[in-house]
Amino acid sequence: MRPDLDVVAGLVAAGSRVLDLGCGDGELLAHLIERRGCLGSGIEASGEGFMACVARGVPVQQADIDAGLGDVADGAFDVVVLSQTLQAVRHPARAIAELVRVGSTGIVSFPNFAHWRHRVDLGLRGRMPVSDVIPYPWHETPNIHLCTITDFESLLQALGVRALRRILLDRTGAPDERAARRPNLLAAGAVYVLTA
Repeated sequence: MRPDLDVVAGLVAAGSRVLDLGCGDGELLAHLIERRGCLGSGIEASGEGFMACVARGVPVQQADIDAGLGDVADGAFDVVVLSQTLQAVRHPARAIAELVRVGSTGIVSFPNFAHWRHRVDLGLRGRMPVSDVIPYPWHETPNIHLCTITDFESLLQALGVRALRRILLDRTGAPDERAARRPNLLAAGAVYVLTA
């Protein structure tokens, strides 16, 4: 499993009811169901991701999370995960609001577009960054809302959403405590635990 997904999985209590928004191939959900005894389900827009979830035996619904979660009751889940998906949704503020509405706790992870390596690529090379964290060239990227740690925290404040915990990540997706000195500059990504 990707290192950032290990971080996310470690934040989910055993036996939790989990909804994974933009669950991709279902790797995280399969892990949570099989190893943590969670009751999990996912929502995935892509046909390829949906079929991969089905092949893994992960309960999944093919839908676009940008359409909202109107069919999901308030507080229906213990944990709602939005892992490496926030930057690809059309309405990030709505996604965060829905995440904390339908879950007691939300877990969000995203790449930090203000990481120093990205700044160097843009500033010195004059090119959009491509890295392990942002692996797509600008013309093929699913990322439509580039976000920094500072931007994300400002959005949380505007929405009245509380961050219970923040884990900064290095370029591999593993926790990086050294980045705490200057998170927006030094962290390649972040994972947040949120509540309304």
